[in-house]
Amino acid sequence: MFSLRKTLGSLFKSGKIDESWFNALEESLIQSDVGLPTTEQLISKLRKAAKSEKASSPEELQALLVQEVSSLLAAIEPSSNPLFTSQQAHTPEVWLVVGVNGAGKTTTIGKLCRLFQSQGKSILLAAGDTFRAAARNQLQEWGTRNQVEVITQEGGDAAAVAHDAIHAAVSRKNDILIIDTAGRLATQDNLMEELKKVKRVIGKALPGAPHHTLLVLDGNTGQNGLSQVKAFHAALGLTGIIVTKLDGTAKGGVICALAHTLQDDPKPAVLALGKGEGIDDLAPFTAGQYSSELFN
Repeated sequence: MFSLRKTLGSLFKSGKIDESWFNALEESLIQSDVGLPTTEQLISKLRKAAKSEKASSPEELQALLVQEVSSLLAAIEPSSNPLFTSQQAHTPEVWLVVGVNGAGKTTTIGKLCRLFQSQGKSILLAAGDTFRAAARNQLQEWGTRNQVEVITQEGGDAAAVAHDAIHAAVSRKNDILIIDTAGRLATQDNLMEELKKVKRVIGKALPGAPHHTLLVLDGNTGQNGLSQVKAFHAALGLTGIIVTKLDGTAKGGVICALAHTLQDDPKPAVLALGKGEGIDDLAPFTAGQYSSELFN
């Protein structure tokens, strides 16, 4: 699944555990977007665990590494995943979806539609990317595929679209409202300020909303993904992350770096992984399974 598995394949089949083995493991982790600080922590804990458990074979060290990574990732595993439950505390439940251009945001919204519909929920979409007509058209295509109405405006601003969509969702008694936003770089201060405005307008139109603020993160962005999460979280208070494009080419280590680097308490949880282009290719994130997939 991840390229990290390929780079570690020969290492875990090696018969000799020595300093060069640990150096090779460190290099593989760094190259797989785990990051230097996270890698150093994992290697240190692995050495201690190996000494404590008297582990000497590659297979034993592999099992210990899976345990250490699983423990690390537990900090960003949701205790209760709002995506994969039929229960909801609010009607409508408002999801604000953000991220940079190219992260797979609109495709992820299409997958969310299918997921929520499978739970028997009624959905309304809001095309809050008012910068690009192509983005509105793409969201409308997903709406058509899922037989879901899309609230849109020609030339309006994102806050106005969000405002109208909330009133529409309330009047129609929709279970879920998903609000798309324009892709933006975390360094574009003016666009980030606009995003804050959208969230304020949502809160005024429906007190307590948005109930979920979701960042869509490209799994191939590497260490740049850390800065994206930090910036969006600082501006909006993220409640969840979906990591996309985790197919055969993704390195997969950036999630480890997120778990180690984010200092907020509570940290935004990784809710799901996008593992393909299919509309059903959205899997819940669990620390143990992800760790196992990385190294086995």
